[in-house]
Amino acid sequence: MKIEGKVASGMGKAEFFLSQEFYTNEFKKNLGFVPFPGTLNVMVSEDHLDEINEIKDNCENIIEPDEDFGAVKYVEAKINGIIDGAIVFPAKTTHEVNYLEVISEKKLRDELNLNDGDIISLEF
Repeated sequence: MKIEGKVASGMGKAEFFLSQEFYTNEFKKNLGFVPFPGTLNVMVSEDHLDEINEIKDNCENIIEPDEDFGAVKYVEAKINGIIDGAIVFPAKTTHEVNYLEVISEKKLRDELNLNDGDIISLEF
């Protein structure tokens, strides 16, 4: 599936979670990289929500919760056709349903020179 979305600011909560050894170890083991401590938030059209929810609901890639941290589903993704990463679906989130959270080992805003409102593509 390939979709486009609009870059949006987040609340800064992902920095804390992606800095925790529990998650860094799990992403390294499962995706082969330690993610930059933060997500790139991408707003997608509501036209894609049924497909995205089906992918999320049927996703078997999961970081199981432990006593301190919640579960996270993920799918590998290619950002703008050039950067490997993943879309993460935390079990606990405060984002609207049309927000996707994207991780990579790189700081995607800097790497792709992105600002709020810029359009990016995600292939997963």
